[in-house]
Amino acid sequence: NAGPFASGPFVSVNCASIPMGLLESELFGYENGAFTGAKKSGQPGKFELAEGGTLFLDEINSIPLDMQVKLLRVLQDKKITRIGGTSNIELHVKIIAASNENLWELVQRGQFRADLFYRLNVITIHIPPLCQHADDIPIIAKNIVQRLSKSYNEKIDIAKEAYELLM
Repeated sequence: NAGPFASGPFVSVNCASIPMGLLESELFGYENGAFTGAKKSGQPGKFELAEGGTLFLDEINSIPLDMQVKLLRVLQDKKITRIGGTSNIELHVKIIAASNENLWELVQRGQFRADLFYRLNVITIHIPPLCQHADDIPIIAKNIVQRLSKSYNEKIDIAKEAYELLM
């Protein structure tokens, strides 16, 4: 929140939810007439929409190897070219990537590019599943209930039995 990209947009992309044939156009955008069914005016990609802010690439492990090469080039050059375009667009975007699998293991199996792994692996935050730290469940639940109570202007509470079921 205090960094140079804090006041910019936050754009989130679930890489697993986008059909692989559309991933490139979603990330990099496209120009008028780039392909059948394209909007006549073209479309900016998620990188352009995140300009000056943060692009969150969730489930980055689902990106196919050929697309990983293109993503690596963008991260190295800090430029994109829309599909069907001829000019480069400079980028000033912070990238956050998340994976539901161990990326290093995928690298070792040849399913994720090592160079992309090293480009993304600046700061790693391992978040264990909630079942491995169930003692946090009451704290999280109380926080959610407090926010709901405040937004509905009602006193809401959770029964002790409900906490036990959640845990």
